[in-house]
Amino acid sequence: MKNVLVTGAAGFVGINLVTALQRCEDIILSTITSDDDRAALDNALLEADIIFHLAGVNRPKDEDEFVSGNAELTNYIVRFLERNSKTPKIVLPSSSQAALDNPYGRSKKAAEDSVLEYHRKTGAAVAVYRLPGVFGKWSRPNYNTVVATFCHNISRGLEIRISAPDHELELVYVDDVVAEFLRHLDEGFAKDRQRCTVTRTFRITLGELAERIRALYAIRETLVIPDLSDDLMKCLHATYLSFLPEDDFAYPVKMFTDERGWLFELIKSEQFGQIFVSKTRPGITRGNHYHDTKLEKFCVIQGKGMIRFRKIGSRVILEYPVDGDMVKVVDIPPGYTHSIENMGTEEMICLFWANQIFNPEEPDTYFLKVKE
Repeated sequence: MKNVLVTGAAGFVGINLVTALQRCEDIILSTITSDDDRAALDNALLEADIIFHLAGVNRPKDEDEFVSGNAELTNYIVRFLERNSKTPKIVLPSSSQAALDNPYGRSKKAAEDSVLEYHRKTGAAVAVYRLPGVFGKWSRPNYNTVVATFCHNISRGLEIRISAPDHELELVYVDDVVAEFLRHLDEGFAKDRQRCTVTRTFRITLGELAERIRALYAIRETLVIPDLSDDLMKCLHATYLSFLPEDDFAYPVKMFTDERGWLFELIKSEQFGQIFVSKTRPGITRGNHYHDTKLEKFCVIQGKGMIRFRKIGSRVILEYPVDGDMVKVVDIPPGYTHSIENMGTEEMICLFWANQIFNPEEPDTYFLKVKE
């Protein structure tokens, strides 16, 4: 059983790390926030086997707080441990700014030096990470990262200002940081390395970042999901959704209604096509068309129906009964005209997938009755 201490537990990275640690077995978790006094910190330090020292200052009202919140606090922790002959492992997330000669960078460098000196004097394992800009859920707009600010403002239709659109950022996703930190629970991990890195980082310009987040905002109108094989886009998408106003999680769909029932498009992607849903009244048939290349899947989730096929040039009709009580997926091959008829007494709901987004100028959809 390990005693794990997280300082700065109420901060952006701290909340994410504590949430993950609470899922871990065989640890006793202690947390320190800015609301705790020095005695609480001292008691927690005496019990700790591993310390994630996340407490720090990055946007103070007075620059002197950089020194007290970063350099002096870290120095206090390591000197306290030395006086009490304690040698827990210390994981310190520093900043890439530690390489720069500015008040914040100097304070982070001083914190690093204190931890590395603690290692040299005591032999205790330490891990110092110079992190680039961290982004992800629970970050604060206008404070932690420009990603948070862009997501917050764009999700609310507010203006963002970009003074240098070509400026390149290096970013790291908070879940990658947390996953890396959790590896230190393994006693042997990085024991002989004092400086560590998170393997996956991303580079993007400010202008491109804004463009990507605006595309995420537009999804409700366009229905087009971005390419989620792009890891950065996947992480940005998750981050963006975490910034939605809590009264704006739901949005209406655009319904296409006629005498047959209704239909709406759910989601689209240049990579996987689109998904749409229909409700069909009893006795009504939809379809009676074929495709040269487009592929589809039909899945009735309510009611009873019959999907019919006829290969182009053939008179043989194939029939596949479908039923919402025994859900199955029916593949629609190209070159077969096909239809779906509601055979029941209630409305039939069907989920459709097509491997390409419908283009009215090139629909690859040709009318031809299944039953001639």
